[in-house]
Order: sequence, then C-alpha cells, then structure tokens
Amino acid sequence: MDKQKNAQIKVALLLGGWSVERMVSLTKGKAVEAALIEAGFDVHVVDVRESLSKLMVELENIKPDVVFNNLYGKGGEDGTIQAILELLNIPYTHSGVQASAIAMDKPMTKAIARGIGINVADELICSKAEITTQQTIKPPFVIKPKDEGSSVGIYMIGANGKNMLPKIQAEWPFEDKVMIETFIPGEELTVAVLDGKAQGVTKIISKQDFFDYQAKYVDTDTVYELPASVPKDVYARAMADAEKLYAKLGCRGIARCDFRYDDKQGVDGVYLLEINTQPGLTAESIGPSQVIYNGSSFAELCTHLIEDALCYDKQKHDRPSQSQAASQIAG
Repeated sequence: MDKQKNAQIKVALLLGGWSVERMVSLTKGKAVEAALIEAGFDVHVVDVRESLSKLMVELENIKPDVVFNNLYGKGGEDGTIQAILELLNIPYTHSGVQASAIAMDKPMTKAIARGIGINVADELICSKAEITTQQTIKPPFVIKPKDEGSSVGIYMIGANGKNMLPKIQAEWPFEDKVMIETFIPGEELTVAVLDGKAQGVTKIISKQDFFDYQAKYVDTDTVYELPASVPKDVYARAMADAEKLYAKLGCRGIARCDFRYDDKQGVDGVYLLEINTQPGLTAESIGPSQVIYNGSSFAELCTHLIEDALCYDKQKHDRPSQSQAASQIAG
C-alpha cells in the first residue's frame, strides 16, 4: 500500500442507512474505517439517514474522490444509493445500480440463475394470508422476505406441520408478499467472489437448522470452516456457479454467493440461495476472510475496493458516448 498516495484520496465512508440492518452497518463500518485509516486514506464518515437530499448536501460539502459504500439492506444495496452516486458522478465501491437491484430481488436472481444452469430451490411468492389459507409448497420450507439481506426475517417451517405460521402473520415486519422456498437439507456453503474470481468455499456449521440472523450475528458458537471439507467436485461447482452468476449480473468488487449442499445428491446437490453484493466487511467476515486466507490483509482488500472503484470510473468516462462514437464512425 502506498500510504503517501492514498493520503491524497478523500474517501466518504457511508454507514448506517435506514434499513433493518442499520446497526450491522454501523458496527462493521468501524472495522472498515480503521482499515482505510491504516491504509492512509483521508476518511470522512457519513451516517446515512433516510433523507437523501441531506446526504447529497453532505457529499457536496465533503467533495470526495470516491465513496466507500458500507450500507446494507434496502436503500444501501438495492440500487438506490448507487443511483444517487451515479447522478452525483462520484465513483463508489461494489456493484452498480443494475446488479445491485437484481441481486436484492431474490426471485429475479433465482430466475436468472436457472437460466444459466445453476441449481436453485423451488419457490413461490404469496401473501401472508395465503400461507395459511391455501396449500403452498409441501413442508419443510423456508419463509423469507423477497428483498432483504443478512438473513433477516427467515423462518423455518417444519415437516410435522407444527410451525410458527400464526407468529409469522402477527409479527412479520416486511411487505405483504413473502417468498416460500423448498428447504434443502444438508450444509451451508458460501463463496466470496472478488473481481470475478471465486476466493474459496467456507462451510458454516451452526446449531441452527439454517444460517439465519441469530446464527450470523448473535451466536458465538457458529463455526466457519475454510476451506470447506466437501468433495472436490462440490467445492469446484460452488466456485464455478458463484463466478458464473457474478459475471451474469455484472457485479463489481466483492460479492458473496450462499449455497445449500445436500450430500445425498452429490455434486448436483449444490443449490444457490442468493448473491449478496454488499457482504459484511470485517477481517472476520466470511467474504474478507477468504481473501485474507489467499494472502491479502483486510486493509489491502479495502484499498483494492477503492482502487477498483476509481479505475472503473476512469474507464467509464474514457469511453466515448454513443453520439461521440457515431460521430467518429461517420467522420
């Protein structure tokens, strides 16, 4: 890292947001801030609230060379902030508007994954009322919001019919439409992808039936096994599928693909759950830990994401517009 060079780069670090993942962003953002300071950047922390006009004023006052986007959930990783930064012509880390919006929409992501030959679990979209008033997917199944992150709002409905449906209907804090997904038994695997290259496969060993918000952020006995102890062809399939989806969506920087693996089906038992274009960023987080396993430090990863954003922005503005290209061809 060239700290002298980095000191000339003004970074606006976006934290907080207004989604249910606000506290996750604020907590993990401290690690990003420390890494950027360690790397020598001129860091300006911005606590983002729901007033986008206020954010625009703050960014205008800071006049950053680049934004490090450390927002999670709605508003932060669904294309909203990305669109604002595009309008302001400020380079930013992670994926762009389109890839962010698609990845946040789980049913759309799964449809695209199916189209390129990636296994996904069967799912349907219905209202809360329809869960109990009509036959849906045969249990066991998983209920989840169709456009939230960090395993927020996930409920497991057991095969014995005794489930939490009344509780879900009473306490569900999200929009009326829910996604019901066939439960895939087996193991939880996850793959980080950086600049299109899969970094490894981590097996998540949790006491929960699946890796939910409790297991991710509260439980202290969840084990992360890297590299995952799975057959070589399964390891390779998860890596290849993650790279394929990353490329298809046009992601940038770092992203993370989550899978379930049913060992009774062999290599065909690898099922994509979702792709996260704003994975948690601390040295201990699943995505960065794979990059660190491959020889980089957390500060080097954060520096790389900044450099990638600036490089992408330069390439974008170096390309001629359609009208300029037409004039060049005509001339």
